Amino acid sequence: MTTSRHLPQRIYPVVDRASWIDRLGKAGARFIQLRIKDKAGPELLEEIREGLKAAKTHDVTLVINDFWREALECGATHVHLGQEDLDTADMKALRAAGIGVGISTHDVPELERALSFAPWYVALGPIWPTTTKEMAFGPQGTQRLTEWRERIGPDMPLVAIGGITLERAPACLTAGADSVSAISDFIRHADPEGQVRKWLAATHS
Repeated sequence: MTTSRHLPQRIYPVVDRASWIDRLGKAGARFIQLRIKDKAGPELLEEIREGLKAAKTHDVTLVINDFWREALECGATHVHLGQEDLDTADMKALRAAGIGVGISTHDVPELERALSFAPWYVALGPIWPTTTKEMAFGPQGTQRLTEWRERIGPDMPLVAIGGITLERAPACLTAGADSVSAISDFIRHADPEGQVRKWLAATHS
């Protein structure tokens, strides 16, 4: 497996259920984000715990989206936060627990804010139009990835996300991304496991 700077893999599927971690992990994915939008309370905690269990089985680095409190409670090692999450997240507690934090960015002020937290990685998006989430920002394009790479320097990991497909993934890596994230191109594909293997081949992961 090819690692990229401090990230586990060049492909970064985003999934909405713990069961996906088992399926995609078996297919070779080693860097997965669990992004749950329709559960809360005990159900959410159970889903995260199931995800962490599957991640351990398949040696997957699992990133919990948004729910940093629940991530702390369940013993997760990585979280992903949006800009709005930075308003309330207890970064001191996350650092004390040794949790790696990835942060979304869409423009230069957001990037500067993210870097002030010394994140594990920064993510830029959407690179292309996306239908999985309403975005206040328009498509960034791969040129913005190159700009971000120049701004953050050679050592900070950079994740590309938003409208990315198997065919588009290599262009993101060429432009400066270290890992390429997608939702629909994995979990909405007719053959998700086969798609993981194709992404791994296309990105030389």
